Amino acid sequence: MTERNILINRAPVLTLWATTVAERLGFDEDEPLSLGKAVAGLNAQSKGQRLGIYKPVPQEVKMARARKRGEEFLIEICGRQVPAINTTDGVRAVIKNQPIEAKSVERYLESKFGETLGTARSAMRDLAKALRPEQLSKNAFGLYEEFRPAIPEGVKGWGAKGNLDFNRIRSLALEK
Repeated sequence: MTERNILINRAPVLTLWATTVAERLGFDEDEPLSLGKAVAGLNAQSKGQRLGIYKPVPQEVKMARARKRGEEFLIEICGRQVPAINTTDGVRAVIKNQPIEAKSVERYLESKFGETLGTARSAMRDLAKALRPEQLSKNAFGLYEEFRPAIPEGVKGWGAKGNLDFNRIRSLALEK
């Protein structure tokens, strides 16, 4: 019998969903894990700034950091522009001048989802496959909003856990 749900923070859920979306859009092997982690990190940074938890970096510093990175390009995943580079191992998202390595992302997902990672991954892959890649690219974040764990609004919800219902994800796949 498969698990039906898990109590979990939103960040690993978005990481896994963005990884799944990147897979469906055609990224191979370890590339989706790197991109998925970056999407969740960028989302957390944006929300943290909105809630006053993180202070925005002055524009001049942002521009200087962008120039130092070298041959960087942007990839849109789940409505986020993810900075990335080509490495000898393939495309990797970049945060603070460092490529995000897939092995660390996989360990992160395993630690957060535990034994339910396979079930969550399977449900999300079914949802991603229910749409053409173009549709998925356009609607990925909206779909995430339909199944993400419910948490309190504002600062009270920062880091809070909520229920991720695998059956809800599966039902969304059937609706598409």
